[in-house]
Amino acid sequence: MSGQHTQRGTRKMIWLAVAAFGFAFAMVPMYNIACEKIFGVKLDNTATAAPVKGAAVDERRTVQVYFDGTVNSKLPWRFTPDQMRMTVTPGKVYEASYTAVNTAPYANVGNATPSVAPNQFSAFFNKTECFCFTEQALQPGESKRMPVRFIVSADLPKEVSTLTLSYTFFINDAATAKLSAGAAPGTALAAP
Repeated sequence: MSGQHTQRGTRKMIWLAVAAFGFAFAMVPMYNIACEKIFGVKLDNTATAAPVKGAAVDERRTVQVYFDGTVNSKLPWRFTPDQMRMTVTPGKVYEASYTAVNTAPYANVGNATPSVAPNQFSAFFNKTECFCFTEQALQPGESKRMPVRFIVSADLPKEVSTLTLSYTFFINDAATAKLSAGAAPGTALAAP
């Protein structure tokens, strides 16, 4: 009797493992659809890239770059990546983008602070164009697309296959005060 219970239990466990694998496999396209339809975020694995003149390109490998965006609680913005991940070839230039929306009934200014994880490999992630280099002003309800161009160095250690680019936006109180006081556009802020 116990032999039958063991065989039955083993079959159930195998069936459960197969069902779990099938469910996980089916979740990938459902996850992509949910991200696009519910959150308005498109997963982009078909990024176009250009080689950098004089830079080494490693065509033999790819790196997954994930994107993340957050906002400090004092800044009334929504800030999200327009793509959740990209598959990139080290040594080529890629462009990703984020979208910021001012949800406040007044204009305000933010500054972004970037970070790359794992932190010890941040030197291998180079931003050639970034909205984090300037103050960003948004009018009430305004939405703004913010591109970032980057290169993952071909010198990135071979064991590293995933990097995450994160931005946190903080309110710039001084620039927001100038903007609220009606300072002329050229005097309040650096050009966004």
